[in-house]
Amino acid sequence: MAAGVLDAGGAVPAAAYSGELTLSVLVTCLVAASGGLIFGYDIGISGGVSQMKPFLATFFPKVLMRMADAKRDQYCVFDSHALTAFTSSLYVAGLVASLAAGRVTRWLGRRGVMLMGGALFFAGGAMTGGAVNVAMLIVGRMLLGFGVGFTNQAAPLYLAEMAPPRFRGSLTVGFQFFLSLGILIANLTNYGTARVPWGWRLSLGLAGAPAVFIVVGAFFLTDTPSSFVMRGKVDRARAALLRVRGHRADVDAELKAIVHAVEAARGSEDVGAFRRLVTWREYRPHLTFALALPLCHQLSGMMVLTFFSPLVFRVAGFGSNAALMGAVILAGVKFASLILSTLVIDRYGRKVLVIAGAALMIVCQNYCCFVIKVANAWIMGAKSGKHGEVAMPRAYSVALLVLTCVQGAGFGMSWAPLIWVIPGEIFPVEVRSAGQAVSVSVTLGLTFVQTQTFLALLCRLKYATFAYYAGWVAAMTAFVLVFMPETKGVPLESMGAVWAGHWYWRRFVGGGDGKPEQRR
Repeated sequence: MAAGVLDAGGAVPAAAYSGELTLSVLVTCLVAASGGLIFGYDIGISGGVSQMKPFLATFFPKVLMRMADAKRDQYCVFDSHALTAFTSSLYVAGLVASLAAGRVTRWLGRRGVMLMGGALFFAGGAMTGGAVNVAMLIVGRMLLGFGVGFTNQAAPLYLAEMAPPRFRGSLTVGFQFFLSLGILIANLTNYGTARVPWGWRLSLGLAGAPAVFIVVGAFFLTDTPSSFVMRGKVDRARAALLRVRGHRADVDAELKAIVHAVEAARGSEDVGAFRRLVTWREYRPHLTFALALPLCHQLSGMMVLTFFSPLVFRVAGFGSNAALMGAVILAGVKFASLILSTLVIDRYGRKVLVIAGAALMIVCQNYCCFVIKVANAWIMGAKSGKHGEVAMPRAYSVALLVLTCVQGAGFGMSWAPLIWVIPGEIFPVEVRSAGQAVSVSVTLGLTFVQTQTFLALLCRLKYATFAYYAGWVAAMTAFVLVFMPETKGVPLESMGAVWAGHWYWRRFVGGGDGKPEQRR
């Protein structure tokens, strides 16, 4: 389907939008995307800190005692609800904040919410770095979580609304680019501080450092044209468009489409955005993907492996420093694969990335399971290690690292960026904040469940954990290939035409003539 803008008088082709990659739009998107740097740092830092002996001695001495027990089942050494709460508390707080962020975003705009998120990040980093007991540790992580909820809701929307349609995929991936960079920086920080008794404080405290960049940078940003129009500031919306599209650009067509979309949304303002999203038939596909995309992202298994990769590598036979270096290598591979996806997402589309990434993940997850099975059989046959208490032979440990990295590359080029790109572009303006809030809150809610249960799952399923996640990847990929429309290069204001042209979703968003309709 040709990309067009649904306007009062018909369709305006996407080519009518004079949006080029100006310096202003690049700088604007760069600052907004840096919110991912803070989130990525918090994702990557917890797993490495959780296996540092000075940190465990201070807050979780029972786990340290298990590590010293040579007869202990190595799959279950880190199975501690208190320890996982250190990681997962951030995400349950983020869930609460993201639900509130949808309404706050409509009041304050995308820029104001990013400022709030940055301030909360700074406060959370200071508290976790200076924690003297578990309570301070958890409260600090929750402050970071509130920052995650606000920033993750606002930044992808900001990027999607400011980017020219032709380059929206690549620019929106910038959020995941910085997220992956944050994970890599966190793992490098852990590797460097692990040899210092107070190194864990430095690792946790530095979470507040990237917040300074987004807080300072946000003061120099303009809000999005859609946000200005929703608050009745059409003149400022036009000025914002000229700033990011260039003063020689003809922005009238884009502004007209935005105003028309907002006016159509105001026609049903008597019903709240969340209620419309959940109960109105025409928003059924949007609600489905607001729920399904986070589910696909989380059940790939790569997010919890990102959180706990140093612990998993310890179980696989790596020493403490080697486990941290393994986490650094994995983060580096994912970062490199993300650069590849940034280059191709607007050329080949979203679904191509899903297919390529899923193929790598499914194959490597099953081979990871195979490597661990063979290694365990080798150990049991040679040294009678029934529960992983004997270290995995080095050759198998290296093979596991390689396969995990290839699997990480598949994730880095597919689900990692798409979880931020697609939700930011599929929702119509009247439910865009609510839809993004639902998507982010479901993501963070599932992250909480995953982080709280992964170590227990590893303890019980052992190497079969990899096969469990591989099965989910296969099922989710099939769902996306059948039901997700391609959104490459489509202006946000014409996304309704994409749903109306889909073989399945058109029965919800349009009547027999393909025109959108509002049905409860």
